[in-house]
Amino acid sequence: MQLLTPAPWPDYELLDSGNFEKLERFGRYTLARPEPQAIWDKSLSEQEWKRLADASFRRDKQSPERGDWTISPGMQVPWMINFRQQGLDLRFKLALTTFKHVGIFPEQATNWTFIHDRIQALRQQGVERPKVLNLFAYTGAASLAARQAGSDVTHVDAVKQVISWSRENMENSQLENIRWIVEDALKFARREARRGNTYHGIILDPPAYGRGPEGEKWVLEEHLNTLLQSCAELLDKTNFFFIINLYSLGFSALILDNLIQQHFGNQPKAEWGELFLNDSHKKRLPLGVFYRFSSI
Repeated sequence: MQLLTPAPWPDYELLDSGNFEKLERFGRYTLARPEPQAIWDKSLSEQEWKRLADASFRRDKQSPERGDWTISPGMQVPWMINFRQQGLDLRFKLALTTFKHVGIFPEQATNWTFIHDRIQALRQQGVERPKVLNLFAYTGAASLAARQAGSDVTHVDAVKQVISWSRENMENSQLENIRWIVEDALKFARREARRGNTYHGIILDPPAYGRGPEGEKWVLEEHLNTLLQSCAELLDKTNFFFIINLYSLGFSALILDNLIQQHFGNQPKAEWGELFLNDSHKKRLPLGVFYRFSSI
């Protein structure tokens, strides 16, 4: 079991965490957002948080998920940040959503470089244009990493507006020719498996709950096992890589280990454990579990 955190990134910094919040700098702006796993005390004072934050999110008392942002005068939304590491040169549009998200999950940066490296290795082994499937693909950071590395990418998400955001990120990163699919991820995977299609890389970042474009219901603990069965059918048997991330309180990395062993068998080059971010005061904020493996 491993603990993974991204390499230092000039356009992102976790400044502080605690009291169920996190204080993060994204490029030129600093944001205060809820974080249910930050149950310890803040290192900085409330006054310092207020001074530093350009925008703060507060949940709506009528909704456990939605809320509103308080924005400082002069803050321009949306704004852009860059990610340049290990052969990747990506540019993302960030915005303030009613679900507290801003368009990227910084802890995933360690997976973006993994994707890039594995695709480069597959190409060196003779797979000229590896095929990659990104399910629950959100605003597309992993898709961009795969495309920039030289793969053919199929990007699947159930929300049309998120697909549009992903396309903007693709264009901002000077990329093109990603295949966009607005569909329920489980339905798409099942259909691809029935058709006998395969992919060299599969990336999964499923939410705890969700809805497909036609009202399809996704519940992680009810549907993940079935989805992984389809993914096992879709993954190339010779040249491959696979990544799954779960950010759901109560889900252990051991659950993923059992599921992967069941559907994909023993993988000698598997890595699994927790993703985390270090704040500026040496506190480690856990941000989900991961499992990834490859043939190379």
